Amino acid sequence: MANSALLVMDVQQSIVDIAEADAAYLARLARAADAARSAGIPVIYVVIGLRPGGPEVSTRNKALSAVVRDGLFAEGDPGTEIHPDVAPRQGDIVVTKRRASAFSGSDLDLVLRARGIDSLVLTGIATGAVVLATLYQAADLDFGLTVLADGCLDTDPDVHRFLIEKLFPRQADVTTIDDWCRTLEP
Repeated sequence: MANSALLVMDVQQSIVDIAEADAAYLARLARAADAARSAGIPVIYVVIGLRPGGPEVSTRNKALSAVVRDGLFAEGDPGTEIHPDVAPRQGDIVVTKRRASAFSGSDLDLVLRARGIDSLVLTGIATGAVVLATLYQAADLDFGLTVLADGCLDTDPDVHRFLIEKLFPRQADVTTIDDWCRTLEP
């Protein structure tokens, strides 16, 4: 798995609060990140960060216009910080995006290509937003994909279940954090 990277997406304080992520979810993500680091797999954190006032957001973008209107995810705001329970460590990479997909408005593809990474392991909040958008864009860019089902979270459990059970398996291997961690053991 030397050509893989673990993406920990949108696990920011405000998003964790909105999604009501519990300590067990955050502990699972931390365990996945630790296992990746131990196996020499890069851990890349993806955060959404918008300029104050959201000049990069069109009024035609319903979801992001509401975010800007509510003052969420402005760069530098404490709510945009990665949750401390899964905070990056020395050597981890943090990428800032401007849209739902981890690739949109970010330098993620450049970072991945520079490191020879051709396979991604996806986690994050929300399954129906960042994970879905990133999965499809990564598939279009020919990355191999794995989704850690219990490393994803959505405010709507039915959306999460449908995506994990029905849609994602068409594009990715879907597994649990425990099962994925076992594949990394020597």
